[in-house]
Amino acid sequence: MPVVSSSVPRPLAESLAKAVPAVISVGLLLVAWQLYATYSGIKPTILPAPSRVFEQAMLNRGALVDNAIPTIRATLIGFACSLSAAFLLSMLVDFFQPLRRALFPVFIISQTLPLVAIAPLVVLWFGFGLAPKIMLVALVTFFPMLVALVQGYEATETEIGQMLRAMGAGRWRVFLLARLPSALPYFFAGLRISITYAVVGAIFAEYAGAAKGLGIYMLNAKNNFRPDLVLAAVGVSAALTLVLFGLTALLQRFAMPWERAGRQPAGKGARR
Repeated sequence: MPVVSSSVPRPLAESLAKAVPAVISVGLLLVAWQLYATYSGIKPTILPAPSRVFEQAMLNRGALVDNAIPTIRATLIGFACSLSAAFLLSMLVDFFQPLRRALFPVFIISQTLPLVAIAPLVVLWFGFGLAPKIMLVALVTFFPMLVALVQGYEATETEIGQMLRAMGAGRWRVFLLARLPSALPYFFAGLRISITYAVVGAIFAEYAGAAKGLGIYMLNAKNNFRPDLVLAAVGVSAALTLVLFGLTALLQRFAMPWERAGRQPAGKGARR
């Protein structure tokens, strides 16, 4: 009897199965929130129910989309600049060890600066355009990726480097063939951490000064005593963060196919 294959691809089915616990937990949280907002007697102007937040998000979806576009632009450009700078500096630090001792204290100090305090200063110094938002996104996302890459280079097995050198490979070729592939798992771990900060950095920059963006939209809604619109914008920013996080996980699957193959159950590939 022929076996009828499932209409859902196995990778998609596995991803959906993994998402079920998260969907259930978020659903329970929303139900608890809805019940409390409905039956506790709290005013909607203080704590709106999720149903009201969703309703207002639909009614104001044009304004939300219009303000989300500048935030997405600042997030993507700032993150791209941060990624490029982290990769270039990680290579320099790996090739020239004294640079690590010279630069890492500066990078660590940059992460101790409170964003809520530094954002208005950056806007004051560089204006209300796109530049300060890019700089603040890069500031909050740069360091985790740099540290992850440097640790990944150091995790390279010594025997692999020695074998490549014995075969006549130079330092640059050893880096490309051994140290860079070894750093990929660390890099994607740092990438997932950084991407969760990117949207927050852009919104903080918009809070400090902007004409459009989710940050300025939240600020205006708060000043107008509209917590439902504030939470609607928060929901949009959370959705953007989840999408970017999912894209990094998808990118890792394509960049590291051997990792996915290593998780395959034993004996599966032996079937005929």
